[in-house]
Amino acid sequence: MRTEWINQQAMLRPMQGAGSGIGTGTGSISRRSFMKVGAVVGGGLVLGFFMPGANKFARAADAKPVYAPNAFLRIAPDNTVTVAVNRLEFGQGVQTSLPMLIAEELDADWAQMRGELAPAAEVFNDPAFGMQMTGGSGSINHSFMQYREIGAKARVMLIAAAAEQWKVKPEQCKTNKGMVTGPAGQMASYGSLADSAMKHPVPDTVVLKDAKNFRFIGKPMKRLDARDKSNGKQQFGIDFSLPNMVVAVVVHPPVFGAKIARLDASRAKAIKGVLDVFEVPLDRGARGVAVIASGYWPAKQGRDALLVEWDSGAVEKVSTVKQMAEFKALAKTPGLPVKKADTSQLAGAAHKISAVYEFPYLAHAPMEPLNCVIDLKTDSCTMWVGSQFQTFDHGAIAATAGLKPENVVLNTMMAGGGFGRRAVPSSDYIVEAVNVAKAYKASGKTGPLKVIWSREDDIKGGYYRPSHVHSAELGLDAKGKIIAWNHVIVGQSIISGTPLESFMVKDGVDETMVEGMGEPYEVPLNLTVHNAKANVPVLWWRSVGSTHTAFVMETLIDEAAHLAKQDPVAYRKQLIGEKHTRNLAALELAVAKSGYGKKALPKGWAWGVAMHESFNTVVAYVVQASIEKGVPKLHKVTAGVHCNLAVNPLTIEAQVQGAALMALGTTLPGAAITLKDGLVEQQNFSDYTVARIADMPQIDVHVVPSAEAPTGMGEPGLPPLAPAFANAIFKLTGKRLRKLPFDLANA
Repeated sequence: MRTEWINQQAMLRPMQGAGSGIGTGTGSISRRSFMKVGAVVGGGLVLGFFMPGANKFARAADAKPVYAPNAFLRIAPDNTVTVAVNRLEFGQGVQTSLPMLIAEELDADWAQMRGELAPAAEVFNDPAFGMQMTGGSGSINHSFMQYREIGAKARVMLIAAAAEQWKVKPEQCKTNKGMVTGPAGQMASYGSLADSAMKHPVPDTVVLKDAKNFRFIGKPMKRLDARDKSNGKQQFGIDFSLPNMVVAVVVHPPVFGAKIARLDASRAKAIKGVLDVFEVPLDRGARGVAVIASGYWPAKQGRDALLVEWDSGAVEKVSTVKQMAEFKALAKTPGLPVKKADTSQLAGAAHKISAVYEFPYLAHAPMEPLNCVIDLKTDSCTMWVGSQFQTFDHGAIAATAGLKPENVVLNTMMAGGGFGRRAVPSSDYIVEAVNVAKAYKASGKTGPLKVIWSREDDIKGGYYRPSHVHSAELGLDAKGKIIAWNHVIVGQSIISGTPLESFMVKDGVDETMVEGMGEPYEVPLNLTVHNAKANVPVLWWRSVGSTHTAFVMETLIDEAAHLAKQDPVAYRKQLIGEKHTRNLAALELAVAKSGYGKKALPKGWAWGVAMHESFNTVVAYVVQASIEKGVPKLHKVTAGVHCNLAVNPLTIEAQVQGAALMALGTTLPGAAITLKDGLVEQQNFSDYTVARIADMPQIDVHVVPSAEAPTGMGEPGLPPLAPAFANAIFKLTGKRLRKLPFDLANA
């Protein structure tokens, strides 16, 4: 998902210094609306604000003022400040970074800050996307002003309550570490003032801190959830249970969209602990079999004992070898136009590059497979799930269960990774769980049930990063300048057929397929695309289109530099357009900190360079690599990051490290989902490679200083790693790698 969906300027402005009035632009929140929010949260000082702005999810007919809050805080009598985090926390650190924003403007005591994941509700909508979700690296980007204003307005109300109590003017009062002090030395804790503060109006505008006065923002803050995650106390979705809960596992068809021809459940029902077996409708018109048992192990044993014959006669059976051949043939012809440029000089160019790139399907493979707990009653439904798409999923629960949305509760649970798999427009695993619960209820049984996907279900269960083929022809003049570039991309559309198609597919082109092509380089790029069809469910995967476009762009630019007999860093710098100063700053920082061009590397080692901008953040990598026993080895990575203001440097460092390791995984043998006769050939980490701790290189992260409003960080660290590594391998072997994962033997 991408931050380019919305008009960034409508929502994000440079930080305002002292004396600047920052408001929501909606006027005062009515007392009735304010108290309604308080009732939802349950006591204490509760603040919520509507944040206007561009919202491509909203239809024109729905464009009307909505005075519903989308974020809040709660101050308890013991001075504990609990911040409702309107996102999914699945490792990226929002349960710390968002409370930091409120704590900063609230003048809170950090030791008393808490974060809790908010349930699905309109009040928690992303202020830019207009729906509750976690994606597009937008959590801090979109909520930077929103959460700061909440903290600042709460502080004003607390001061007003104290001033009224002490019969002094508000401007005579000060705040610090959760306390208000008066002109005569009076002191009151936020907790003691919270109830009276609620009686004061929410201010229209507030003055936000100048960056030079920040106590928390920009400082390395340890994560609020780190201790519980380290000692095992943290409860993830898969850990959650309820009294009298049963467990369900589902048999999914081996070919996407297949149905059941014959089912024999007699052996499964004979297993101790198995309570029931029944057919259920699944995603994309398929049918499956649910096994209900007293626990996961008997449910799995029961599923293994089922005898199921499948009918896949009506669905396409994709084979990877055939698909790649078809994609390559299609890439030889022009597709739908995206960028137009004159390529007439290609034929007479002094130097030429002709390249075809292949990228496989990729599974998200989070450490915690998909799961949820559901309690379906006649007139209500409650679900506990680690959802990235609370708005979509909440609506899907209501629609599938046949309930009014107000009778559905979706509680957001901590999740063990996701990388996009928990943000599915079709809400596939959510709908599946509701259908299982409906069948369970129809059989005369009641009570909560947990639906668990196994690792094999997860790897074979669909919604992959699409496979792609790129075909590129470049022409360079005698001085090494790129004078013509013809490029064709072939792949499945992620967006077509989803609710997002109306504004993310323009003139037939899925914008996620082409993001990252061209800029920041001033090159004459003629770009077209083919939207291929295949019976394989596809979805965004961490950094979306940049997972393949960055590799192509940065290895081709490196190849052009080699033909031009120029240093790859110097070549990039002269190609970067004048408006892309952030790209240049990130590249120069990475180069300077790495020692590139100045220090000698060990014998058999080589430098590799790449940079890429995604989600309005630039990451440049300078890597050191070697070939050990015929296998590429990445030793060190130096990152230059331009994400504007670094809210929590520790989070940024962790995001870059995690993204770099995940990207390294895409280069390793076996890091591909392949199909034969419609069947996914991989099923677990034994045959689907992910990077492990032993693969982790040393990673040094450096951030370009900035006071501008922060941009995204969850995904930008991934795209440039693989091409930087590939460029180093070329220097060692003379081979240009055109595939992911790497295949030196056939390069």
